[in-house]
Amino acid sequence: MDLDLRAITARVEKRLEKVGLKAATASRLAGKRDAIRNLQRAARSETGRRGVSTDTVAALAPVLRTRIAWLLTGEGPEELDEPDTKTVPIVGYVGAGAETFFESGQGPFDYVEAPDGATEDTVAVEIRGTSLGELFDRWLIFYDQRREPVTSDLIGKLCVVGLADERIVVKKLKRGQRKDKYDLLSNTEPPLYDQSVIWAARVKQMVPK
Repeated sequence: MDLDLRAITARVEKRLEKVGLKAATASRLAGKRDAIRNLQRAARSETGRRGVSTDTVAALAPVLRTRIAWLLTGEGPEELDEPDTKTVPIVGYVGAGAETFFESGQGPFDYVEAPDGATEDTVAVEIRGTSLGELFDRWLIFYDQRREPVTSDLIGKLCVVGLADERIVVKKLKRGQRKDKYDLLSNTEPPLYDQSVIWAARVKQMVPK
């Protein structure tokens, strides 16, 4: 099939505007870093009427809430059917040591039914293993309202926490011994003392998947 890269890029840009995402963010969520920027560059070049990787288009389509066929050809329905229930994305997994692994920013990995009180910012991570206790394997953690920097209302609360060394953990937040440092506590893991916390978000709900 002879695909028009310029036309595909125009449709990608149309969907970016519809879903309110920046090109870099959509590419990251699709697990295709810089994919849209590369499409835009190629479309502006003399090769702009050559083909495009269908793998890239297939990865972008769900993030842009559209159909692969429409992105490729402009034919058929543009919009995905709305689900019967509101959903939120699973953006990572909680593994050994209560660390959340985002696989270099890939995802969403799946969508799950939104909890009561969910907002547009609500996301989920899935617990893999027994890092938060044996009973919580395969449970979902929901959170939103990332605070950067940490705010005082999160002290003493169970939070999803982003650290300066790029780890993301699920721990109870306490003030550390040093200024602007925090102790991170867990029922099953040794404490992490005087950590540099970049952001934190209170766990809103934990439910079995």
